[in-house]
Order: sequence, then C-alpha cells, then structure tokens
Amino acid sequence: MDHWPHAPLHQITETGAYMVTAGTYQRAHFLSTDSKLALFQGLLFELADKYQWRLQAWAILNNHYHFLAISPESPESLRTMLRLLHSLSAQKINAMDQSPGRRVWFQYWDSLITYQRSYLARLHYVHQNPVHHGIVKDARDYQWGSASWFELNATPALVKTAQSFKIDRVKVFDDF
Repeated sequence: MDHWPHAPLHQITETGAYMVTAGTYQRAHFLSTDSKLALFQGLLFELADKYQWRLQAWAILNNHYHFLAISPESPESLRTMLRLLHSLSAQKINAMDQSPGRRVWFQYWDSLITYQRSYLARLHYVHQNPVHHGIVKDARDYQWGSASWFELNATPALVKTAQSFKIDRVKVFDDF
C-alpha cells in the first residue's frame, strides 16, 4: 500500500487499546490557559463517549496531548472522533484568540497496544507526562491529566502495578 511518507500511517482496524498522541502546529502553545485546556478536555470526554472509546489515561498539555483508550467494536471511528476533536477545538480556540482559520493541530500518531506490559507502561507514561515535561512534581496535582482519577477509580493493585513500570524506555513520539 502506498502512503505519504512524511505523515503517520493510520491503520486502525483491530479492536483493543490504542495510544494516541497529537501535537499542535509548529508546537505552538495554543492550549495555554485553563479555559482552553478545559474546553479541549471536555471535547475529548464528550467525543470519546459519543464514539464509545473508553478512556484509560489522558494528559493534555499546552502544545500536545496523549490518551490511552479501549476501542469500541468499530475502531475505525477513531479517525472520525479525532477529526471532530481537532476541528471543533481549533474553531473554538481560534474564536477565543480571535484568530479565525488559524491552523491549530499538526498530526496525530496512533498505535495499537498488543502486550499487557506495553499497555501498563504506556498507562504510567501518560499519567506521568506532566511530570516528564516539568509542569508539576506530582502527576496527581495536574488538573488536565488522569493520574488522580486513576488512583481514585482503579484497584490499588492495578495502580501499584502500573506505577512499577519504568517509562524512560517507552517509545512514544513526545518531542514537544
């Protein structure tokens, strides 16, 4: 199959856990206020629910985001969900900044997670992303990430297991 060699290839055909990362255009800090972060997080939650993607972890930062989610029976809906997430958030953020038509999102990367250890490492990675980028010292203190939610909603055994995975060797595009 021929594909554009300078963009990620999106082969979303199997059900399972997917990790998604997206960055803003030219790595600009378009999500630079609490109101913009809240707007984006609300849209993410709304669309994930609408398309039946069960969020497991998320981290929304000023110029990128990551999430880990379990697909519905038709994982192909991820493309539509992300297209809507990016177009609606860009329109609303641009309206807030009085910059109609400005490009906000650049690309997204997705990967099907096929091994439990890989899933657990990425779960921990997403929770710790605000710490990785130096925004907070404790991921549970970051309002736009899922670390505190995870600790409140997951079993203590799952929390302990996920936190035991080192994240320095996880291969995730995160050059932001």
